[in-house]
Amino acid sequence: MNKTILSGFLVLASSSATLAQTTPAPAPTTTQQTIILKPGNMQVQAHSAANRPDRAPVYPGGEQALGLFFLNNLKYPDAARVKQLSGIVLVNATVNEDGTVSNPVVAKSLSPECDAEALRVVPMLTGWQPAMRKGRPLPVLIQLPVPFGGAGDMKIEMNNRPSPAGRRGVK
Repeated sequence: MNKTILSGFLVLASSSATLAQTTPAPAPTTTQQTIILKPGNMQVQAHSAANRPDRAPVYPGGEQALGLFFLNNLKYPDAARVKQLSGIVLVNATVNEDGTVSNPVVAKSLSPECDAEALRVVPMLTGWQPAMRKGRPLPVLIQLPVPFGGAGDMKIEMNNRPSPAGRRGVK
């Protein structure tokens, strides 16, 4: 009896599967024909995805130098200052083979004024050591956080000892 029920389920399942396979698919509404990929008929993509670099791009002096660059070159927009905006603008850009930065695009906005300032300053970042793949430089997409307001304040430790030239009475 169990075999009869089980075989009944199998017959029912296979008949619905064959019914689904024999039902014609709706005709495409566009005039393009479907491309069928076959093992002997495939082509290499003209613009294949870039390989992962062996070494990522590096800004000379590292993060500290990058922070100093932004400190020296960013102009905090007046409209952002009035609104007391503070935060970061994330900018996607390409570090090219020659160490220059191009194609900046705002990935995370803070305000239109801050976004425009970030897009003005990021291309000025030159001198990068480019990403390397098998000993050859290659362009790589990076994401830079550009600080505005108090978001990029650097904490510098000060030495509390007075310098010899700063003492009174020293000649």
